[in-house]
Amino acid sequence: MKKWTATSLLVLTTTALAACGSGDDSASTTEEAESLVSDGVLTVGVTGGPHEQLVERVAELAEEQDLDFTIEAEVFTDYVMPNVALAEGDIDLNSFQTEPFFEEMKESRDLDLVRVGDTVTFPMGIYSLDVTDVSELEEGARIGLPSDPTNSGRALALFEEAGLLKVEEGVGLQATVMDIAENENNYEFIELDSAQIARQLNELDAAAINTNFAIEAGFTPAEDAIFIEPKDSPFVNLVASRAENQDDEAIDQFLELYHSEEVKQFIEEEFSGSLIPSW
Repeated sequence: MKKWTATSLLVLTTTALAACGSGDDSASTTEEAESLVSDGVLTVGVTGGPHEQLVERVAELAEEQDLDFTIEAEVFTDYVMPNVALAEGDIDLNSFQTEPFFEEMKESRDLDLVRVGDTVTFPMGIYSLDVTDVSELEEGARIGLPSDPTNSGRALALFEEAGLLKVEEGVGLQATVMDIAENENNYEFIELDSAQIARQLNELDAAAINTNFAIEAGFTPAEDAIFIEPKDSPFVNLVASRAENQDDEAIDQFLELYHSEEVKQFIEEEFSGSLIPSW
């Protein structure tokens, strides 16, 4: 597992306490905690690939504007630890996940985190080393999909859109492989860790892969996916912080840079339509 450095960072809070007295006798005190970037660094947890590249571009813009702090990307190799590290105060923000996944993580692990801004949409795609169209998949084909609850339901919705199966009505994104209602071609659906699917594609006939992991594996989603989510996918990625820090000025500055024309242009030039700015 990737090691990451634990750094205790506190939010700037100002609490005015008024002490009431009689006549002219009055006093007030102000308690002031350290800023979120009191050490001069805003650390943002990301997964490797596009999220890392985008935060690095934001960091470059921060240097150009000579802010009072620098921005550093802390790379994680899975989808769980960036939220755990954020909740425990080891990083200041994270930028890697969709809202459905974020909400599920908060509830299942009782994390006091909040959404502070939107970033980009990564359309999930179906990839194969053997066929160029989903219609070419043979009966009994082995098809991989993410094992975590949110991405599993998303992949099943993608498979249904591609005509590979039908899911029980009303289940929505909570669907699991147990909710497959029709599978006429007897496909074998295999749940795997999201970060590992691209590396195991040679053992499968096809698989649903998150765009960041697909790009990391060398695919160009807009060109290499044999089926991909439509442009209006609801799975917008977000920036998260601890609830206590959500009003920190450094977060506003980070988001302002992220939502700049420079970053939008970087997305268009670097990712050729595989990522969609969503702010």
